[in-house]
Amino acid sequence: MKRTSVVGATIVGLVSLGLSTTSAQRGDTAGRTSWGHVDLQGVWTNATLTPLERPASLAGKAFYTPEEAAAFERERLEQVNVDRAPRRAGEVGAYNDVFFERGKAVKSGRTSLIVDPPDGRIPAFTPEAQRRVDARREYAPLHPADGPEDRWLTERCLLFGAAVPMFPEPYNSNYRIMQTPDTVVILVEMNHEARIIPLDARPHLSSSMHQWIGDSRGRWEGDTLVVETTNLKFNHQSRFGVMYLDGLSDGNLRIVERFSRADANTLTYRATIEDSTVFVRPWTVELSLNRARGPIFEVACHEGNYGMRFILSGHRAEERAAQR
Repeated sequence: MKRTSVVGATIVGLVSLGLSTTSAQRGDTAGRTSWGHVDLQGVWTNATLTPLERPASLAGKAFYTPEEAAAFERERLEQVNVDRAPRRAGEVGAYNDVFFERGKAVKSGRTSLIVDPPDGRIPAFTPEAQRRVDARREYAPLHPADGPEDRWLTERCLLFGAAVPMFPEPYNSNYRIMQTPDTVVILVEMNHEARIIPLDARPHLSSSMHQWIGDSRGRWEGDTLVVETTNLKFNHQSRFGVMYLDGLSDGNLRIVERFSRADANTLTYRATIEDSTVFVRPWTVELSLNRARGPIFEVACHEGNYGMRFILSGHRAEERAAQR
């Protein structure tokens, strides 16, 4: 099962940090906390059918018409239905379609989550990053599972792409946002990450200290929450949102996120990815966080990760067979 239990006591403790009386509870329609910040609290989902990059077939087309968006949703749901997808001989499959949370097209009607560059595509790698990508792609087929370090961090249950930046996953694309006057906490359902974001202008950690989801610092710019994240521990096995980007084996990555309220049931989320040693230019995504029913559930990911043991033992068996 993809969800195993309710959030543990540690995360429950975060909820009692001194949360505000919400504007809804006070009968206030301004959408503000009791101390005056815009109220971002609640359970939200960013599940969407809209792809990260604009398909080549839609080059030059930034937005769907409402009719086109409806047609896209119907067609995309058919395309991604894993119960109807053909399987290769001997393939046992994994989750069936009921486990997936597809969402709909983003409310803006955009044809891609990337809004800058204007072509809706991830910018090119720098020459040095491209050399790292090419080297990794040559290495990977020859060493698919020499050890667990050769496998994706998602398979090892260490890091998914839903935390920073907050890109949608195939399922568990849910978040709970909590606020105090000097802290914002974002509980990420996928892989049960808890982002604790200080708002007190404290400096970032030393550049020598890296963390899986980075070091986040927040501030208010008017009614927009701006969060800057550095010190991200990305490497060639990292899953970056809905894509694998081998070029992110770099310590200079900086992500700037912006949260603002579009209406009572929608937050607008923008994230700009900057790394001049990996990408030839920054790039920005925009999507909607739509209010969802709670609660958030814990995603335990694995119990002992038996799958990893079987992946490695399977490759050892293939190696022995090849030597006979």
